Parts: sequence; C-alpha cells; structure tokens
Amino acid sequence: MNESTVRVLLVDDDPLVRAGLKMMLRGADGIEVVGEVADGAAVPGAVRQHRPDVVLMDIRMPVMDGITATRALTGRDPAPQVIVLTTFGAEDTVLEAVRAGAAGYLLKHTEPEEIVAAVRRAARGEPALSPDAARALIAHAASAATASVSDTRADAARARLATLSERERAVAAAVAEGLSNTEIGARLHLSVGTVKVHLSSALGKAGVENRIQLALLAHDAGE
Repeated sequence: MNESTVRVLLVDDDPLVRAGLKMMLRGADGIEVVGEVADGAAVPGAVRQHRPDVVLMDIRMPVMDGITATRALTGRDPAPQVIVLTTFGAEDTVLEAVRAGAAGYLLKHTEPEEIVAAVRRAARGEPALSPDAARALIAHAASAATASVSDTRADAARARLATLSERERAVAAAVAEGLSNTEIGARLHLSVGTVKVHLSSALGKAGVENRIQLALLAHDAGE
C-alpha cells in the first residue's frame, strides 16, 4: 500500500450505509477502507487495530453515540480525524460533535465527490466541510443565546484566548465571523501567508484543532 494512502474507518449502525460508503470510497484513488464497526463503543478498539487516518462517524447509535466516541479519541497519539455523519437540521448536535473534537461534518446524503474531498481534507488536517457549511455552522453558534453558555465555559474560553497576541486575537475574531484567509488578509492588511502563520499559532496556543473550534471558542468567550 502507498504510504500516502488515506486509511478510513466506517462507524454506522446501518449496514446499508456502511456498504454504500465503502463502495463509494473504494472507487477513489488513494483511499482505503481499513475497517468498519456498528457502534461507537467499538471505535477505540477498531482505531487501535486499524490505525485509520480518518473516521467517518455516525452521530446516533444505540450503545455509544458518535459524540461520546469522538470525545474518547481525544488525546490519542496519533489521533485520527473524525468526520461526523448526520441528517439535515441537526446543527446543535453537530456543534457538540465539533466541540468534542470532530474535524467537521457531512450530511448522509452528501454527493460522493464531496465526501471523498472531505476525507482528503481531513487527512491533511484541514476542516472537513465546505466554506459555506463552515459559515452556516458558525452563524448557528452566533445566533445561540449567550445565556446558554455557562459562566464556567465562558471564563475558560476567555482564559484560553488571553494567551493569544493582539494580532492572533484579531485573526480569531475574523474566523469567528466566518471569513476566509483571503478576506481576513484584506481586513487586517496582511498577506494570506501571514494570516496562516497567525492562525496556526492561535490554534496551538488556544489548544484547538481547527478554525471551526477556534470560532466556537471565540463565541463562548463572547467575542
């Protein structure tokens, strides 16, 4: 097997969904389905056995849900990237999954080429959702009542953002608005390369995996 091959683990309690995903991914160059399980409870063992780069994770499963299973993978070294699979209108659940460590989400009826592209993005450590989907998710977080964020979570978010430099906080605030790197560069009069440097530094200091989690952290902090 080529070293650049993306190894994928499928997690869904519906065998027909797993079969469809397997057929779709096996037709894509550079992607290998290395295993499949029917419940989140089996995920840690399957990850140890198959060492996937990406996990396609159903959210709703009978024994252990996908959010709990995603959270259980946090801190693994190396940790696979998780893409949660959901249905339309489950934004609150998706937000919880992203907070738990998911790289993004896909609707179960997403076009095959979009699923393949998302798997490849996740394997590169990029958010596994389109810019439009990212903006929609951030907008949903922004529209949630501020009172729904506990004082403890808000304080923790502010403390993590306080470790950022002034420029990094400006980049984080722009990310929270759903702006692209190009748009952030235009606003802050920076090159796209410089934006990427500040963004990477902000992610590391804030202890988050991707720009979606950084945006959610900014919203938790009330910024």
